[in-house]
Amino acid sequence: MAAALAVSGVLASTGPASAISPPEAIPSSSQQGGNDHHVLGVTPVTEVGSFGQQVTKVVVEYAAQVDGRALSPQTFRVEDSGYNFRFDPASELGNLVERPIADVYTTDDPARLLDRDRPERRGRYVVLELADDPEGGWTVITSRCPTFLCSVRVNPDQLTQVTQLDDVVGPRGTVVSAAAPETPHRITEESIDREVDQFVSGSLETTSGELLYDYRLPDHYNPRKRYPLVVALPGHGMGYDGQNRGVQLASDMLALAWTQEEWTETHQDVIVVAPQNRRIGKAAEGAQVVELVEEFTARFAVDRRRVYATSVSYGSQLMWEAFSTRPDLFAGGLLTGGFPGDADEFAPIAAAEVPMWITHGTGDHLLPVANARASYEKLVAAYEARGLSMKRIDRLARWTEYGDDAFTLPDRHLAAAPTLEDPAILRWLLAQGR
Repeated sequence: MAAALAVSGVLASTGPASAISPPEAIPSSSQQGGNDHHVLGVTPVTEVGSFGQQVTKVVVEYAAQVDGRALSPQTFRVEDSGYNFRFDPASELGNLVERPIADVYTTDDPARLLDRDRPERRGRYVVLELADDPEGGWTVITSRCPTFLCSVRVNPDQLTQVTQLDDVVGPRGTVVSAAAPETPHRITEESIDREVDQFVSGSLETTSGELLYDYRLPDHYNPRKRYPLVVALPGHGMGYDGQNRGVQLASDMLALAWTQEEWTETHQDVIVVAPQNRRIGKAAEGAQVVELVEEFTARFAVDRRRVYATSVSYGSQLMWEAFSTRPDLFAGGLLTGGFPGDADEFAPIAAAEVPMWITHGTGDHLLPVANARASYEKLVAAYEARGLSMKRIDRLARWTEYGDDAFTLPDRHLAAAPTLEDPAILRWLLAQGR
């Protein structure tokens, strides 16, 4: 592997940004001399898991209704980049791998895939469900690197391609599209990004400058109700660099887990806001977090007794800062794979009794676990200095250290992955109140 730079708990290639474009990209079907094979369009569908956004389905559009019963996974081949920004140099982006197809069916409208798992209908759209596999289809790539602005972004030229290996027929057996095993079809339509598309972009003018963020209200938001607010504080590589707007939603599950019952195992509705840091310094950005919380509690139906923060890597610095300067605003936090707190931050957090659950990977290759453990111990000591019992302290300060076997992909720095995969931890945070 080529030399690499750290990007918020991952490894990013030190190659120039221009290296992320493959030298010989295959043209899309609309660029291949017309629709000779009657594939009218290709739409990727993405989902965000613990380690980021991945193409999980591909929709192939035809001119006429397709007989879904005549289809099988062997009818098609799907290929995508095998590159993963956490582990690979950007020069690997153009190397394609085959994506196993688990299921094939038809639907009448690809938009149904935004919030439905298997919207099978008679129609002219063929949905290719891809097998759950960590190899291939990741959408996040290196952005500006190598500089102190080392960042990641969503690939604007995702390399997903589909080849139709056998004839596709209509309900009466008429050939809708002849087999074309030598003709791959690239993406022609905007992606359908499940969960991400439900977020709304916004900006806030703070005392330290503009803060960009994305937020999501509950599906049936009622301004007469009161909802908990979760603030998701991203890593250094997810900071805004001018060309990666909103990447903090695609990089990992930090913001998206709270709106999905399969992750939280609760029907609890929450408001989620995910700022995109400007990397202008801990104090200034911590103050921006506070201003963002105040903005949202004034603007939306937020339960002021239930405002929470979660963080990945660099975001931990903003949590330490915001919790220690304005502990009255927060009911609790999850600090994952983070930086140690400063010496003057533990006492004010302990004085306000703000619950914090700190998690870290034993094999973290960027931030030593010993420093995070020491911060937890200093927080406990601050509680002891106030005379709290160990039983009470255990409710307010928690520590989990993950061994290598807790990570489904070998990025031991992203402690947010096993943390957010544990519904008990998510429910613990949502149960806290001021």
